[in-house]
Amino acid sequence: MNAEAAYTLVHKVRMPLRWGDMDAMGHVNNTLYFRYLEQARIEWFEALGCPADPGGVGPVIISAHCTFLKQLRYPGEIEVHTLVGEFGRSSFHTRQRIVRVDAPEVLYAEGGAKVVWVDQQVEKSLPLPEEMRGRLLEPCF
Repeated sequence: MNAEAAYTLVHKVRMPLRWGDMDAMGHVNNTLYFRYLEQARIEWFEALGCPADPGGVGPVIISAHCTFLKQLRYPGEIEVHTLVGEFGRSSFHTRQRIVRVDAPEVLYAEGGAKVVWVDQQVEKSLPLPEEMRGRLLEPCF
């Protein structure tokens, strides 16, 4: 079975490539790809009704990765696709893809993160609430 098949597409967001995103090499700096993935993840969490809350309970990433497949260059617009899967007691994984809007069949980068449900006050993981587990699988686009 394809590991990707265990993941559900749950969110899409478009973002502009900005002139300032480029570096001296004339392409988008690799650190910005992580920002794009982060922004997409945060917008997805907000759409689910669980915005970042430094004093509450909610999602925290414990690891992140990105594979850079093609160089992005200004000008343009990207679309980040977020998928979710691999649920654990207190965690889940996201996979994300970056494509250009003008070339949606070309994958520019792919990445993701392991996310843990955490009580920020005590800095400990909590079981992922069943209600939230179900909401995470609902498309928000």
